[in-house]
Amino acid sequence: MLKFKKNCCKKEAEVFKALGHPTRLWIVEQLADNQEHCVCEFVEAVGADFSTISQHLAVLKQAGILEDDKRGKQVYYRLSCPCILSVIQCFKNRK
Repeated sequence: MLKFKKNCCKKEAEVFKALGHPTRLWIVEQLADNQEHCVCEFVEAVGADFSTISQHLAVLKQAGILEDDKRGKQVYYRLSCPCILSVIQCFKNRK
């Protein structure tokens, strides 16, 4: 067994921390279709205010899960790490 180093799993821990909210997990799952979705779509679907959704998206982006593309006044998000979907699906299939 290797000796534990404090920073060895820091990035991975940030990803799991970012996924640690039901709304953020749902957002990631909505992006599974390899399409982009704008903030306004998430606001409407979740029923939360713009700032709340923006904060959730910022957490996911900071963790490296999402990428964004600003077009005019709209910001569109897509998965930058599609393999995260297999991890989520693995947990969904557990009994």
